[in-house]
Amino acid sequence: MSKLTTQDQFLDLSDYGRPFGRWLANSLKNTRFTPIDVTLLFGFSGLTAIYCILEGYLYWAAFFIILKSIIDAADGELARIKNTPSYTGRYLDSVFDIILNFLILSAICYVSNTSFWVTLIAFAAIQIQGTLYNYYYVILRHKSTGGDATSKIFEYKAPRALPGEKQKTVNIMFQIYTIVYGKFDTIIHALDPNAYKVKTFPNWFMTMVSLYGLGFQLLLIAIMLPLGWMEWIVPFFIGYSFLIGVLIPVRRMYIV
Repeated sequence: MSKLTTQDQFLDLSDYGRPFGRWLANSLKNTRFTPIDVTLLFGFSGLTAIYCILEGYLYWAAFFIILKSIIDAADGELARIKNTPSYTGRYLDSVFDIILNFLILSAICYVSNTSFWVTLIAFAAIQIQGTLYNYYYVILRHKSTGGDATSKIFEYKAPRALPGEKQKTVNIMFQIYTIVYGKFDTIIHALDPNAYKVKTFPNWFMTMVSLYGLGFQLLLIAIMLPLGWMEWIVPFFIGYSFLIGVLIPVRRMYIV
């Protein structure tokens, strides 16, 4: 099941794990496994990748980073197949992502003797890049008739709990989400405050934006690690932010 209708689907360079994610979700649809179980599984894969980085098993680190991205595509698919969407799962997924991003960069920082403060800048850069992708993607999903709308364009207040989850849990997860993502959301919303008014985004533009999707970011890291380019990962992602200065002006001038 897709998050977008057929006419709004685009080549998402960050979503290479979707075919396997669908297969895994379909394999689990008649089991007791829940989407949150799958989220915990991709978290374990991410932690395994971090261990491999610290121990110098860089090919295995690359494998588990990509596996994490692939499994990450399955929790939402399973929720749609079982018709059990939840805000708890949506926020948990995002919180796990940002924690794993920080730990992966921290491990790279430790092993490569990169400055911790420069690593923090790279971490912030990765999050801002990913937030731009999510911002445009969520807007497109809301514009797409019948598209998935569990994620909100503006996360200003805790949503009402969906069937099968507790409002208290949703409130807690929303607060955690706001703490870890709020500043990044604020920055992107300030840079392009009127993006939500567009009728739709062209497929070519969303493909460009998907260069900032988390899956593609992790793929780049997974490629650079076994090639012996570990010391270049942190400065690369700082410089990679230059695309923000291209994508936002293109959207504001040509896509309305």
